Amino acid sequence: MLKATETVLEINLTPLGNNYRYLKSKLQHNIKFLAVVKAYAYGSDSVEIAKELVKLGADYLAVAYVKEGVTLRDAGIKAPIIVLHPQSVNFKTLIDRCLEPSLYSPKIFKEFIEIAKENKQSKYPVHLKFNTGLNRLGFLEKDVDFISYKLKETTSIVVKSIFSHLVASEDEFEKDFSNSQIKAFKNISKKLFKTLDYQPILHMCNTSGILNFPEAHFDMVRSGIGLYGFSNIQKEQKHFTPIAILKSVISQIHTIEKGETVGYNRAFKSDGCLKSATIPIGHADGISRAYGNGKGWVTINGEKTPIIGNVCMDMIMVNITNIDCQEGDEVIIFGEVENAEKHAEKINSISYELITAISQRVKRVVYRK
Repeated sequence: MLKATETVLEINLTPLGNNYRYLKSKLQHNIKFLAVVKAYAYGSDSVEIAKELVKLGADYLAVAYVKEGVTLRDAGIKAPIIVLHPQSVNFKTLIDRCLEPSLYSPKIFKEFIEIAKENKQSKYPVHLKFNTGLNRLGFLEKDVDFISYKLKETTSIVVKSIFSHLVASEDEFEKDFSNSQIKAFKNISKKLFKTLDYQPILHMCNTSGILNFPEAHFDMVRSGIGLYGFSNIQKEQKHFTPIAILKSVISQIHTIEKGETVGYNRAFKSDGCLKSATIPIGHADGISRAYGNGKGWVTINGEKTPIIGNVCMDMIMVNITNIDCQEGDEVIIFGEVENAEKHAEKINSISYELITAISQRVKRVVYRK
């Protein structure tokens, strides 16, 4: 790629394919793959990423909300799309766009059956989410009888899959809890199967589950963060490559004299003569104020340099005293080496938060290399 001339998020499809193939290598050949592309494909570009994942062979895509699924349909993507957290107000749109809802409570279950019936649907595919310990969304095991009864009295829907979510699949100290979740999910599935004359797809594993719990791969696995180049299992990170590089440029260079300050609230006070560079990216672009005052850094001409002063809405300032650079030079905010995970750790956060926070006003450039 050419050097940046403005703030830009470069998205490389080559490592996306490599990350996908590594995860697929952990699966038996008959196990399906669900690729999670919610939140603009973890802050990148949901349409381009989804198209590429379909080409790579992903069997399903998943988004969080109906609007995200509509965006993919508008882009011509025809692959099955699960909506993980649909709202009943959007059920009509969901059906019109052939999206498949995750149903997670008696209330939402009944409401969707009614909408499906009103819209003269027959065997509309739905996915049943069970809570086995995350306590976020999901039916409980005690709801199985209710679900079975409702399924017997309607032909408007058909259960395409049954799934749950591991709480701490990356944590070896929580292996017993993960195993208890897997056991609970098996029991729930067994009870439901007794009442159905068909067998839905079972899935439970996220990225870390794929790597740590092969016994829980069932019929399909789900991956989000792994596709984008991050592993929550430190020893596995070497097998993943971040797909995105956030770049910017030096807008202006200042000489700061001893005793002068930089930025709002005079948060940085110079104890000697130094040079600062102003870069056109700020908290409105996803660079949290928490990165100010030395917590965060950027890389210029191969050299790391700290952010000084408070992060502004549209700009940051960095100390370039010992760096050979000039106005217009490229700046790497995060990339493959100084990646989002390293930056996030500095403010007690995680890669997910940083990469999904990158504003949509930041230009996206998609390429292969």
